[in-house]
Amino acid sequence: VQLQASGGGLVQAGGSLRLSCAASGRANNRNFPKGWFRQAPGKDRNFVAAINWNGRSTEYADSVKGRFTISRDNAKNTVTLQMNSLKPEDTALYYCAAGTGRGPFVDPSHYEYWGQGTQVTVSS
Repeated sequence: VQLQASGGGLVQAGGSLRLSCAASGRANNRNFPKGWFRQAPGKDRNFVAAINWNGRSTEYADSVKGRFTISRDNAKNTVTLQMNSLKPEDTALYYCAAGTGRGPFVDPSHYEYWGQGTQVTVSS
């Protein structure tokens, strides 16, 4: 496993969760841009947030702007997604990804490495 996502769980609407992603092996490059994507049952995998290689540039899906924050710690080679004001429509399996180049990238084709996903369930 080269990307290990954690921190998912069950939370009530309006609550918060903090997802973390740790890299290892070939994905363990602190210069890789990182991203989070999510996939709800029966739906396509969609972009959530991305951060460039040095953490100075980020991108967010319109649906999460103002509620989610992506950050990275290159010393620990981790990327974090802080999710606040969660809504039932945020329920999905969340994946972290690492790519090459500078980023941040919205297009999933830029990402070479993918984690196994962590489930986020928001109850109403």
